Amino acid sequence: MDEFLHDQPIKPRTNDEKQKVINRLKRIEGQVRGIQKMVEDDRYCVDVLVQISAIQSALKNVGFSVTERHIKHCVSEAIKQGEGQETIEELLNVMKQFSN
Repeated sequence: MDEFLHDQPIKPRTNDEKQKVINRLKRIEGQVRGIQKMVEDDRYCVDVLVQISAIQSALKNVGFSVTERHIKHCVSEAIKQGEGQETIEELLNVMKQFSN
């Protein structure tokens, strides 16, 4: 699937929702910088790997949060409008990327 059904959420995110996701991403950005410093300082490989694992987990949690919102708003609204099948297929295709 090269194009998505929509380019904006069905229901715009609230400022609070945006800020929570942005704060999480900024925290992850700081963790990535921390790993860069660990590599520059030639830290023990296992310490670096533990931090990489923490970042992967944090990114998954952000993804699940965005997915949850998508299901509750975009998918449920699409189902109400008779576009459920297409929207569900779109979501499943994106979710496959999470498992890779």
